[in-house]
Amino acid sequence: MFKAVHYSEVPNEEVEEEGAKKVQVRWLISEKDGAENFAMRCFEVDPGGQTPKHSHDWEHESFILSGEGVVFCEGKKQKVSQGYVIFIPPKAEHYFKNTGKKKMVFLCLIPYKK
Repeated sequence: MFKAVHYSEVPNEEVEEEGAKKVQVRWLISEKDGAENFAMRCFEVDPGGQTPKHSHDWEHESFILSGEGVVFCEGKKQKVSQGYVIFIPPKAEHYFKNTGKKKMVFLCLIPYKK
């Protein structure tokens, strides 16, 4: 199935997971679109917000589109901003936090659990 839409046409959902604060996600490409191997998501983190601290069995590949913040991974913090590429290995405890004054927006790709 072919899909080509502007990202703003994809619903923006509040992340309800415990520990999430001021975070929304758009599932840009998912199983609903026929993607069998990966999902592409767009996260928007408002100033002062953060994703929950968590870990799981799969990796993440992320790309910061705008804003600035901190990524915590495996006990280390790294400042990030527009243009940063981030790899989160499987089972690594991690979170993203917006430390700036504008919304931090990033793409995040994950494999489907098989």
